[in-house]
Amino acid sequence: MTATMTPARPDTRTGRDGFAGLLHAEWTKFSTVRGWVLGMAATAVAIVVVGLIGTGASNLGSAASTVPIADDGRAVTDNFYFVHQSLTGDGSITVPVSLSGRIDGTSEPQVVPWAKAGLIVKDSLTQGSAYAAIMVTGSHGVRMQDNYFHDVAGLAGATSADAPRWLRLVRSGDLITGYDSSDGSRWTRVGTARLTGLASTAQIGMFASSPMTMSEGDNGASFNPAVGIGTFGSVGVTGGWTSGPWKGEKVGRDAGASGSYSNTLTGGFTESNGAFTVTGAGDIAPAVAGTGPMYTLENFLVGAFAGLIVLIVIGTSFITSEYRFGLIHTTFAASPRRGRVLMAKSVVLGSVAFGTGVLGAAVAVLIGPGQARSHGFAVIPVPMITELRVIVGTGLLLAVAAIFALAVGALLRRSATAATLVIAVIILPYVLAVSRVLPTVPSEWLLRVSPAAGFSVQQSLQRYDQVLTTYTPAAGYYPLAPWVGFAVLCVYTAIALAAATIVLRRRDA
Repeated sequence: MTATMTPARPDTRTGRDGFAGLLHAEWTKFSTVRGWVLGMAATAVAIVVVGLIGTGASNLGSAASTVPIADDGRAVTDNFYFVHQSLTGDGSITVPVSLSGRIDGTSEPQVVPWAKAGLIVKDSLTQGSAYAAIMVTGSHGVRMQDNYFHDVAGLAGATSADAPRWLRLVRSGDLITGYDSSDGSRWTRVGTARLTGLASTAQIGMFASSPMTMSEGDNGASFNPAVGIGTFGSVGVTGGWTSGPWKGEKVGRDAGASGSYSNTLTGGFTESNGAFTVTGAGDIAPAVAGTGPMYTLENFLVGAFAGLIVLIVIGTSFITSEYRFGLIHTTFAASPRRGRVLMAKSVVLGSVAFGTGVLGAAVAVLIGPGQARSHGFAVIPVPMITELRVIVGTGLLLAVAAIFALAVGALLRRSATAATLVIAVIILPYVLAVSRVLPTVPSEWLLRVSPAAGFSVQQSLQRYDQVLTTYTPAAGYYPLAPWVGFAVLCVYTAIALAAATIVLRRRDA
């Protein structure tokens, strides 16, 4: 980017070398160069437009465009096969259970690690409603889970028809307590959940679910439909149960984004002499990316890397253009303290970049989800505080990256060389990591040790041990926490600024 600058007139007023005066002078330089101002506008436009193009595909007529929402506003998956009756007031249910499974396309029984079968009490059959459950799993032993995000371990080990686990779920008001036993005689409390506002009459019974299997390949992850098959012995109940037959149904009417049925795998239940076999697919867990046609908040901000390219060119030229046109002598004559000049440039550039980033991110987040839903895609909602952090974090990402570019420009004095170097250490690792060009492990290392770690600040979803999916950069999951990754970029920038300050002081202008 070529910039034409007019030397500022020396200010002979008292206090001309004050930092406020420096800021004013640097702001005047920046705001009077048309290319830089237009470049900032192009940065904001790139964030919005590239994000909209990247999420502009159509999925109409395919998957549902909604995601269940829990009472706390977080997105969840809530799909399973439920065999239930109504319980009014307090009561309990006790049953021995073992778990097996089937995977589509296989002839031998196989169970997915997080397939589940057990007992559950649910406020209603509406997806996202409060629940508590005690269950056996494919590879993680007995678990007590409630309200999608809470998970407590019980007895370890797998189950079989000859070695079931005995499970008990007890309701007392809005307190639900889960117990497990290896023999039905000696019981251990696994956990207690409080379901605030639980209706007097709740649905309680047996369930089974299984997420899809996942395997990593050269072209990314592949998923296969699977079902969990819970075998329940004689059911014992106490309390105000509704008399009559047990009812079976698919909660959510299908297996949801995390699971799938097929031509050979269906959900249902059978009863024989008081024993039940329940087959189901899906999951009851936090919603995660990578399991279906859905977008996350950061998908709408993918254009940040394109805006950063423009911003890096502006950042380097903010100082290299003064060397190119010989104006740096005037600048240092007016303010001999060169470190303060660099700091003033950093404040001006960083402030403008921050405002540009926040504006672009806010617009992208405002209009992107509506476009995605209109095209048939689900959008995973996040709490307001997370949305605000992602928008502000995008502004901070651009601000610090611009200051890093400025510092590198001060060190190298050549716009093309400095901009190329900064793009190579920030943009290139990011693109390689999220585009599946590299395998997962090298991609994660790039986003740990390079300045591209700063993109972590845009991550809106968490990893969950109880949910199996593609937790990779390509799916939007970074190896570092949002602010930790941003701190890595800040460290690189601080080092570059310190080096640039030393070099400016020691070498001739």
